[in-house]
Amino acid sequence: MLIVRSLAFNLAFYVATTIIAIGGLPTLLSRRAVIRLAQLWGGVTLWLLRVVGGITVEFRGVENIPPGPLLVAAKHQSALETLALVTAFPDFAYILKRELLWIPLIGWYLSRSGMVAIDRSKGARAMSAMNEAAADAIRDGRQLIIFPEGTRRAPWAPPAYKLGITHLYAALGVPCLPVALNTGLHWPRRRLVRRPGTSVIEFLAPIAPGLERARFLEVVQERIETASNSLLAAGRAELAAGGHAVPDAAPGAERSGSRVV
Repeated sequence: MLIVRSLAFNLAFYVATTIIAIGGLPTLLSRRAVIRLAQLWGGVTLWLLRVVGGITVEFRGVENIPPGPLLVAAKHQSALETLALVTAFPDFAYILKRELLWIPLIGWYLSRSGMVAIDRSKGARAMSAMNEAAADAIRDGRQLIIFPEGTRRAPWAPPAYKLGITHLYAALGVPCLPVALNTGLHWPRRRLVRRPGTSVIEFLAPIAPGLERARFLEVVQERIETASNSLLAAGRAELAAGGHAVPDAAPGAERSGSRVV
């Protein structure tokens, strides 16, 4: 049943993505229209996850999201949060690697929507270019989303935070919103299986600007990792009760305050 349901969701997801990508071509005339299209895509994906995949995505701590320009530092375990987070912010911008802009059709949308693309081959110059493009996004009042570890990490993998997040925090002078999650339990990286249950994305208390860089990195990592491990422990217990095998968990407790979609 799990395999059939997972295959059904994957098929529905790719069909919906193709329809939205082709049907949305007229939105390329406007950056904000592309943002709205991406939010539609995210909403459709969340609906398909719930109806077809049996996965309910729950946003917790939405009251912690401050208005206006913002640096969002999110744990990255799955493609799920990449799609889900676009529904949580009115004018988001992702920091992503430049190679994604070369993908046919998808790259057009990424370029037109004003994402912050990094050319990793340029080393230190890439950091300077990222800071400049990020500052432009913040001046426009946007919510800048970064995955501090740079790539997806399996649940309970040792943290591997990069220094890019500290450069942005110091340069932008806006609050940083840490985001914890357990999405890797339900939409594992590099696997087709989709485990049913409640997948949680939690917005933690924002970190005010002004901390020294090393202290900021310590605080943001501790908050994200502690809360993510707590969510993973609760999610693992839920999946185990449903008969789904998952990796060993770190101890932790559930957190409160939620919005379910």
